[in-house]
Amino acid sequence: MVGIEHLLGNLEPFVHSYGAAAVMVILTFESLGLPLPGESVLILASVLAGRGELSLLPLMLGAWAGAVLGDNIGYLIGSRLGRAIVVRYGAKIGINADRLNRVEAFFKRYGPVTVAFARFVTVLRQLNGVVAGSLKMEWKRFFFFNALGGALWVSVWTLAGFYLGEHVSDIKVIAHDLERAGAILGIGVLIAALVYGFWRLRHAS
Repeated sequence: MVGIEHLLGNLEPFVHSYGAAAVMVILTFESLGLPLPGESVLILASVLAGRGELSLLPLMLGAWAGAVLGDNIGYLIGSRLGRAIVVRYGAKIGINADRLNRVEAFFKRYGPVTVAFARFVTVLRQLNGVVAGSLKMEWKRFFFFNALGGALWVSVWTLAGFYLGEHVSDIKVIAHDLERAGAILGIGVLIAALVYGFWRLRHAS
C-alpha cells in the first residue's frame, strides 16, 4: 500500500479503459509472483465503480477469477517443478530463498488458514499458490481455502473502494483512508494467525 496515491493516479486511465478485464489479468499475474500492484488496481477499479464508471458485479467476479486462477497456476508450477525451480527463477522477480523460507515456515505453522488469509499480506499473496504446491498441500483443500480467501479479500476491498467512490471525490482522501484500512487489516490478520497458532498448540498438547 506504499505510495498508493501515486499509484492510483497513474493507473486510473488504464483501469478506466479496460475495467474488469484489466483487473483480472493483473491479479492473475500478480498471483504468480510478479511485482504488480494488484491490490491497488482492484481498489482503484472499485472507486470507479462507486462513481458509476464501472459495473461492480463484473468487477468482483473478474477480480475473484483472476486471483484464484493465478494462485492455481502457481500451485501447479510449485507442485510440478518443485522448490528448486522457484528459487532458481524467482530471484528475477524478487522471490529469493530467504523470502521463500519465511513463507514456507508460515505455511507449515498455520496450515490452510494461511491460504485463506494470504491475500491480505503482501508477500504471502504473491507466493500463496507456488508455496502450497511445492509443499504438496492437497489440491482440493488448497482450492477450497484459496477460493474462500479470494472471495473475502475481493469483497473487503471492492466494497471499501465502492463506498469511498460514492462518498469521497478527492483521491488524496481516498488514498489516506485506504492506507489506514490496509494497516488495520494487516494487524488484524497477524493477530488472527497468532491466535490460531496458539489454539493449535494448546490442542496439540
